[in-house]
Amino acid sequence: MSSRTTTDPLDLIDLASQLSESERAIAASVRGFGEQRVLPDIAEWYERGELPEARQLAKELGALGVLGMHLEGYGCAGASAVDYGLACLELEAIDSGLRSLVSVQGSLAMFAIWRFGSEEQKNEWLPRMAAGEAIGCFGLTEPDHGSDPAGMTTRARRDGSDWVLNGAKMWITNAPIADVAVVWANAGEADGGIRGFVVPTDTPGFSAPEIKHKLSLRASVTGEIVLSDVRLPDSAVLPEVRGLKGPLSCLSEARYGIVWGAMGAARSALESAVDYAKQRRQFDRPIAGFQLTQAKLADMALAVWTGTLLALHLGRRKDEVGLRPEQVSIGKLNNVSAAIEVCRTARTILGANGISLEYPVMRHANNLESVLTYEGTPEMHTLVIGQALTGESAFR
Repeated sequence: MSSRTTTDPLDLIDLASQLSESERAIAASVRGFGEQRVLPDIAEWYERGELPEARQLAKELGALGVLGMHLEGYGCAGASAVDYGLACLELEAIDSGLRSLVSVQGSLAMFAIWRFGSEEQKNEWLPRMAAGEAIGCFGLTEPDHGSDPAGMTTRARRDGSDWVLNGAKMWITNAPIADVAVVWANAGEADGGIRGFVVPTDTPGFSAPEIKHKLSLRASVTGEIVLSDVRLPDSAVLPEVRGLKGPLSCLSEARYGIVWGAMGAARSALESAVDYAKQRRQFDRPIAGFQLTQAKLADMALAVWTGTLLALHLGRRKDEVGLRPEQVSIGKLNNVSAAIEVCRTARTILGANGISLEYPVMRHANNLESVLTYEGTPEMHTLVIGQALTGESAFR
């Protein structure tokens, strides 16, 4: 570990000193990409409710090495969990939609194939996905089944040597532009219950209409997945997993990235509030000199520092021994909730300017409202923690 100190007023606890030189370099590289390539346009994309360059961005993110970066082999970087977390932090400091694109690609679609797929599936998809030449999505959530995936109504039935899928998935990031979808369906007890399928999106019967009129994650491509007699060969099944263990383990991977990403959004809001408070003058002085403003900034900074330290701790544990589900739940529940409060407080410091897209604060706050409930609502993570504390399940 480096003993370097920092003069950054937003890092009064010298958190950067807990990172290696290579970790700082990765963070700086991703931050530079985001600030130069995406930040100049992200407010306009958000206002228009689209991510018009998603496919080109995926290729550039692939060249940067962040797609599936924590996976090994098949064109993936084999980076550490901390490296991946730092990348998520810097991506979400630009916009949650950018981090979601990377997270769904790497931690959901690619991870599912990497962890549970056949060698044929891995070789067919992972190198192209790591390069951003193929985009993936992850079909689990349904219109009537979010927090209770065991109740899914999407069905897979055998027909000779084939499988036929019918059903629908909802709120699926990347779906309208995806080349491949990892779809989870109930195959019935005789065929293993919940099974995962690698579905090329050009398969007849597969469609992914885009969801419009979002007020959050607007700079992100979101859609449905509609499966109408989608016929697949037996080779499309993920062979190494049966049951909910498959999709839930993928969600744990993605939730880990959120633990870091939320702190990126919070840091961006804090930076904006500090800069604004120094420049904005009222009563003949900068508002940064008022006690109530300083109290707000101090509380925001505490939330960012403690949340990032929690993310770093979980990242180190993940690299050393792995993480238990309740540990991931602690991170997501704490950090997303804290980040929302940071953004809301920053908005009060910016006053009316806080609602303008000229500043990132309201955009981050709106995005985090989606991050709060996707990949596990606060209620679900609270109950995961409660069960770990008491040994009693309160889910049903």
